[in-house]
Amino acid sequence: MTSPSASIAGSVRAPAPANEPVRDYAPGSPEATRLRQRIDQIRAETRQLPHVINGERVFGGAEADVVSPHEHGRVLGRITPAQGKQVEAAIDAALSARRVWSRTPWWERAAVFLRAADLVTGKYRDELLATTMLGQSKTFHQAEIDAACELADFLRYNVHLAAGIYEQQPSSDPGQWNIMDHRGLEGFVLALTPFNFTAIAGNLPSTPALMGNTVVWKPSEKSALSSDVVMRVFDEAGLPPGVINLVHGDGQTIATHALADEHLAGVSFTGSTTVFRSLWKQVAQHLDTYRGYPRLVGETGGKNAIVAHPSADPDALLVALVRGAFEYQGQKCSAASRAYLPRSLWQRLRDPLIDIIRTLRVGDPTEHETFVGAVIDGVSLKRLEAAIGKAKSLDSHQLLVGGTVRPETGWFVDPTVLVTTDPTAFTMSEEFFGPILTVHVYDDWDTVLPLIDATSPYALTCSVFATERTAIAQALDVLRDTAGMTYVNDKPTGALIGRQSFGGGRASGTNDKTGSALALQRWISGRFIKENMNPDLDWTYPYLRESRIES
Repeated sequence: MTSPSASIAGSVRAPAPANEPVRDYAPGSPEATRLRQRIDQIRAETRQLPHVINGERVFGGAEADVVSPHEHGRVLGRITPAQGKQVEAAIDAALSARRVWSRTPWWERAAVFLRAADLVTGKYRDELLATTMLGQSKTFHQAEIDAACELADFLRYNVHLAAGIYEQQPSSDPGQWNIMDHRGLEGFVLALTPFNFTAIAGNLPSTPALMGNTVVWKPSEKSALSSDVVMRVFDEAGLPPGVINLVHGDGQTIATHALADEHLAGVSFTGSTTVFRSLWKQVAQHLDTYRGYPRLVGETGGKNAIVAHPSADPDALLVALVRGAFEYQGQKCSAASRAYLPRSLWQRLRDPLIDIIRTLRVGDPTEHETFVGAVIDGVSLKRLEAAIGKAKSLDSHQLLVGGTVRPETGWFVDPTVLVTTDPTAFTMSEEFFGPILTVHVYDDWDTVLPLIDATSPYALTCSVFATERTAIAQALDVLRDTAGMTYVNDKPTGALIGRQSFGGGRASGTNDKTGSALALQRWISGRFIKENMNPDLDWTYPYLRESRIES
């Protein structure tokens, strides 16, 4: 990348970001008609989805199919799982690109990603939505708020946040100049991204890159279709070759090679707690060989609770239960998975909740009538089927609605609500990552709050519903460590970049607050520079001078 920085004088200010407006895609609207045409076009194709290493699209080798979860007989694309040589080539490309990219002025790096944001919301919007809908089984609305709006918001707000970081400089006394050099990390960053959000797939490699790092990006093979589009967006936006290198394939194979490399500078991960802990252990095993201490950043799931006080608005609570638990088939890290409802409210909510869930259409998300698509693959379906079966076998559980799986043409799991008398049951503590909500009906508010905090190892999101301010204050106090993000009178999903910062602690991750400056600061390493304008010319101090004269 040729730098024009020498011709730029004065302070460079990043443009003020704004959240991308969400389009409705109402049936028959121009945007819906155009998107449906794009869906039909992509559905009729079988795309070759190559690695992208040092700017080159790399094909060859044994292929694996990428299928549509709601129509698993349809092959949308084919990837070539990476072997060691491709991983090593991606690492070499990242290391080769690092010197120039890390020294490129921050505003030139930022310009690439601002251009990418405009491509996301413009030229590539329909393609990103169509590939996300087909490859990840998202509805019109879920794909729009993810692949278009949130991805663009990440890119724009991250530039704004980066500008604020670079503006932070120390004070200087007369005769000296103090400078903080916000460097990228020494080495390369490994980004491992999940299937469930196209925005996360784009954000995890682009955030370190914005801050001057070079990246090896391993997307989920389940989101390979949309990830290929994201990579083409970065390329068209002007990202230099080697800054982000995409390799498809088995996560364990790719991680094993990358984590053993002495130049590993960091890992950016979203996925399961089990996998992240495994990565952390592998890093620990190689500590003696690394040039530095790698940064480990992870968001790893949740067992998110909705707790309602007797003063809660039942209508608002009902909407939160339905949307929070069953949008995108419950395959959000923040999805509501357990609910604690007072007996007085449950008597009013039970039947309306059943009625609504029975009306939720499960099927092809490219049809406007669909609310719930398919879970991501057959392994997920079988895991959810086993969890439902186990719960049904317990005397402490009652199946209220749903509980059916239909794997014949797609991996469909009907929205399921269980009621349990055992607040410590596995359904209240284990993450399912699917459309299963378990309700515990409680009698005492003061007792249930500490129970919520103690039951699950996760601490990602939580919702508190109440109209009494004392109840809200009490819940926020008792549940202070229960979640990295607490919603009051709102569902526990739907964080908006620039408004709410996402992340959690305990088994939910390192809580680096995606969408805030904290997340960007993990990818820089400061160098402090002090320049003395008037250096001392006498090695003695005043207290020594009299004794020197006497001697």
